[in-house]
Formats: sequence, C-alpha cells, structure tokens
Amino acid sequence: MEEKPGGLALENVAVGALSAVSLCVAPGEVVCLSGPSGAGKSRLLRAVADIEAHTGVIRLAGEDQTSMPAHLWRRRVMMVPADSQWWFDSVGEHFPGVLPGDELAALGFGPDVDGWSVSRLSTGERQRLALLRALVLKPNVLLLDEPTSNLDAERVRTTERWLLERIRERRIAVLWVAHDPEQIRRVADRHVRLVGAGVEVVHERD
Repeated sequence: MEEKPGGLALENVAVGALSAVSLCVAPGEVVCLSGPSGAGKSRLLRAVADIEAHTGVIRLAGEDQTSMPAHLWRRRVMMVPADSQWWFDSVGEHFPGVLPGDELAALGFGPDVDGWSVSRLSTGERQRLALLRALVLKPNVLLLDEPTSNLDAERVRTTERWLLERIRERRIAVLWVAHDPEQIRRVADRHVRLVGAGVEVVHERD
C-alpha cells in the first residue's frame, strides 16, 4: 500500500519470527491485525512502539523511528496493551490535569472516578480508562492490543463507537490487534493477517 502523508509506514520489519512486515496506515485509518496465537502480533506492536528490539524501517509522517529518542517516539506512537500498567494509587494521578467529564460519561464513568483507587478497578474499567489515558495525550498513532477483550458485549459496542469517533476526528492512524471477526467487520478499514514471516491483506473497504 502506498505511504500516505502523515501516516505510519513499516518496511521489512523483523521481530521474533517475523522478518518481512511491510504495511502503511493512513491518518484516520483503522487497520486490524489478526493471526494465530503466538504469531507475533503483540511483538510487532511493541516493535512499532520502539519497546522491543527489531530491524527494518518504521516511519511516522516521513520521520524515521531512529531519528528521535524513544520516549518522544512513544508519545506520538502510543501502545495500549490489553493489560495496562498503573503506577500510582489513584486514577487521577495517571492523567495530566482534570479528567474530561464528557469523555468519562461516554465511557460509563462518573466524575468521581478521578479519586478512585486503582486497586478497585475491574479489568474492563482499566481497559476503558487506559484508552482515555492514551487519547488525552493526543498521539498520532494508536497501537491497540485487543483493547476491548475484557468488556461485555454492550460495553464493547459503546467503546468501539466512542473510540472510532475520536480516531476519525483526530485523524489518528490505528493498528488494532483483534480476534473477533464481527469486531473486525465493524471497526476495520482494512484487515491484514500475519502469515508466515509477513502479512497479507484479508479485506479492504471500498
């Protein structure tokens, strides 16, 4: 696929058993990534986020990953793992400034969540708040590793809608690891699958 201005581009990226991953994600596009367990989906996301050692070329808006310090790259290319990390005791300590009330409401939280202890959060609540935590930092790229895997069916749909609205509005390039074929049909502009050492396109929207 042709590299789009402002987008994410991978050329012959190699990590683990993968050695020939080439892929472009345009601003505002959602590319779903699937493949068998152990194929390297999460490791590929970690390589794109510059968390795991890899070879090949990764660019954002024409800038090479190696041209900037890793911490600056990760502010622009942000990974949200299925099991997010929390470092402080309260939810609010993980956010810069005041938590946006309208966004909290859209995700099913009240304003008091700011003062909640992280230890009281369910795995699904952590997933939703981790997505919000990433979005408030205004990344150019989101790398989502099964971001709704711990949500019930109704919450999956509402979280998808909320997330897709913000992706489109902010023109965020998204690489989204997913297993559920129905979810892929709902959210993906393009579906690619890990096959052998690289990827193949399964479906593209017209």
